[in-house]
Amino acid sequence: MDLQSFLLLLIQCRTLTAAKGYFWHITDLHLDPQYSAVPDPLKVCPSAGIQPVTNAGAWGNYLCDAPWILVNSSIYAMKEILPAPDFILWTGDDTPHVPDEKLGEQAVLQIIKNLTNLIRHVFPDTQVYSAMGNHDFHPKNQLPAEEHQIYRTTAELWRPWLSDHSVETFRAGAFYSQLLSGPGPARRMIVLNTNLYYENNNETISLEDPGGQFQWLQDTLTHAADAGEKVYIIGHVPPGFFEKKRGKMWFREHFNQRYTEIIQKYHSVIVAQFFGHHHTDSFRMFYSSTGTPISVMFLAPAVTPWKTTLPGVHNGANNPGIRVFTYDRDTLLVKDMVTHYLNLTNANMVAPEWKKEYSLKEAFQIPDGSVQSMHLLLEKLKRSQDHLQRYYQYNSVQYDQTYCDDNCQTDHLCAISEVDFVRYSQCIQAQNAAASPSASMLDVLLFYSMTGFLTLGLWGSVSRLGHEQDLVVFV
Repeated sequence: MDLQSFLLLLIQCRTLTAAKGYFWHITDLHLDPQYSAVPDPLKVCPSAGIQPVTNAGAWGNYLCDAPWILVNSSIYAMKEILPAPDFILWTGDDTPHVPDEKLGEQAVLQIIKNLTNLIRHVFPDTQVYSAMGNHDFHPKNQLPAEEHQIYRTTAELWRPWLSDHSVETFRAGAFYSQLLSGPGPARRMIVLNTNLYYENNNETISLEDPGGQFQWLQDTLTHAADAGEKVYIIGHVPPGFFEKKRGKMWFREHFNQRYTEIIQKYHSVIVAQFFGHHHTDSFRMFYSSTGTPISVMFLAPAVTPWKTTLPGVHNGANNPGIRVFTYDRDTLLVKDMVTHYLNLTNANMVAPEWKKEYSLKEAFQIPDGSVQSMHLLLEKLKRSQDHLQRYYQYNSVQYDQTYCDDNCQTDHLCAISEVDFVRYSQCIQAQNAAASPSASMLDVLLFYSMTGFLTLGLWGSVSRLGHEQDLVVFV
């Protein structure tokens, strides 16, 4: 190789290296300040409600929201794993799952303040893009479509991360948009208050466009397209359906339709979407009217291990998870996604250890986290029981190791592939029609023969001893 070719190659390598960046995504911390590993099973944590919490550990319990020691550990684990990210996405839900009468406006704001101070202390020089969750308000879920004291106070808490214009829009409706800093092409972060579209929000039930956010979003995306910008969208409550409960949607239908129409119209500008709320590890695909994949939404697992009390959800807990993305700084293309987690049972029995759970590229053998690659992953999940079972174990961050049967597969695959209400119902019907009881039994037999029936049974027994709260499965 001559000198000129070598120098050209060196420049190309430096360009590629410079374009690669990293950022964190954390969500659903749900701090329970009153968690205490006391012997009385009814006094461990208010977030467990009336459920007894036996043998509570110092690092938390699957029936409870996260104690401070667990939340603190998660943020410091981020610092140890990747100390200098380009930015952090923090997508809301900071307070515990307790009745409104156990909280109050000041209690909610104090928790937001404590968590904000923790993140700023550990990452003092890092830009954070933070969204409000449906639990970051009092009363919970009832986030208004106009200015409010909680919005104003939170905007001041987050002022070090916000531009003056962002402070104004946040005070008015808890949403904002900012350009990412650094050299290269213009890139924009859009932070939404999708709690305005939540089906449990009675404040916005009669509104067509709460807070004018839909119009604001369209205007922002139009300007981004005209300026040649690429965009990330983040928020808390996602559109579509919960993969662990059939037919469970989060948005009201007309809000869901409006949101998906905006994504379809501006998909060439939107590189990826990042949301929380589910407490699970999953993703959502958006398609054009002709079936072409146009956008992907990444749903990050929660820091809280809390087992959902949503009726009909089986094994609805998770191990605490945090997530780092590798991305192209120029194009915002997601190049990889690595989830790190803490096995809560082992933490309480032995010692806490945050470790790598999986890499998206390595686990599923896809090129990157682009829309096309995530569509390819969905096709793999549809065709391969091995891939789907691996995804299912990641979905609960290694908490639920059971077999994902036909009904489970239908719920997950339809939730991933169909955000639209009508198309989701059609997917469920089609999957049910195609399901065969005999095939389902064969899948179960193959699964157990592959993993070893006796070994699996013994491990399940040992696991249940470590997860004493598994005695309360249907909550």
